[in-house]
Amino acid sequence: MLPLEGVRVVALEQVVTGPFCTRHLADLGADVVKIERRDGGDLARRYDSVVKGQSAYFVWLNRGKRSIALDARRPDDRETLEALLGRADVFVHNLGPGAVERLGLGWDAVHARWPRLISCSISGYGVDGPYRERKAYDLLIQAEAGLIDVTGTEESPAKVGISIADIAGGLYACTSILAALRLRDADSLGRRIDISLFDCLAEWMMTPAYHQLYGDRAPARTGTRHATIVPYGPYRCADGEVMLAVQNEGQWERLCRDVLARPALAGDPRFATNEGRVRLRGTLEPLIEDALRLLTRRAAEERLAAADVPFGSRSTVKELVAHPQLEQRGRWARVATPGGEVRALLPPFNISGVHIPMGAVPALDEHGDAIREELRQ
Repeated sequence: MLPLEGVRVVALEQVVTGPFCTRHLADLGADVVKIERRDGGDLARRYDSVVKGQSAYFVWLNRGKRSIALDARRPDDRETLEALLGRADVFVHNLGPGAVERLGLGWDAVHARWPRLISCSISGYGVDGPYRERKAYDLLIQAEAGLIDVTGTEESPAKVGISIADIAGGLYACTSILAALRLRDADSLGRRIDISLFDCLAEWMMTPAYHQLYGDRAPARTGTRHATIVPYGPYRCADGEVMLAVQNEGQWERLCRDVLARPALAGDPRFATNEGRVRLRGTLEPLIEDALRLLTRRAAEERLAAADVPFGSRSTVKELVAHPQLEQRGRWARVATPGGEVRALLPPFNISGVHIPMGAVPALDEHGDAIREELRQ
């Protein structure tokens, strides 16, 4: 039995953050009914055609769901939507500001009709506050939440290369839904969940925020180095670079003694603490690289492994999809799509005794007739 077997989710969703939430619910066994527009479906279906004629975002985010195309302005489709909500446990929606309210499906309306229904709203800025009417996309939230201010190099700020605000919102939505289901077990009442992408990313920005609040300055942009830990990031060897992530004084001492063959560095009082190393990084990091340049990357990695100093490699995306760790742990699976079978990674829940089904990616309205037949029974 899957953890969410018997739970039905109605998803009035599009693009990334809503679909990311509900795909995880589907992975855990929920019956996710995805409501799509009749005129083309989810906008993400048309982003690109790279995955056997289908969008990479859509294939990633929508496996295991059932698709039905509806136009809530049509009386028969409106009746179908309300019938679905009447049999649902969870209603997830991430349309534009005020869209579900204009459909008559805001919290007060749905809670009055279906008091057990959990309603999860995902929006850019939440249901209140001065920014509540703003439309929001991932880039805009990254900018508004200050993430771009701490990402990139000193000369060139940058956004994160994946849809991190959308992913954050989807994760908090999924977690909140699980908590609301647990609460409903106790009192039989649905809850209103108000997920703001801005809230989610602002929460993830609290380390820089604390530096600003109590140190009176935000961490500097340091590219692939760490703004507040040294040594942490890529360091040049004779024939490449190695990624270091030194987290404590024992690791620092072993790095100096056993890897760099510079024990005097570990004893230098200027570098005895992480704060000192960060303050004097302009002096220290060239010394680290001077020592590493005497070693090939392979030799450096062998010394790091023997000294139990954390290190890694900077993989390309091509190297990621062929990564031996994914292969050896059996993380790859096959998923059916309208364009043919494709590779997909197992979701990282890893719960003992739970086998994730890895359901198919639906075609637009693929399950419309079957869902309507169910509702007639």
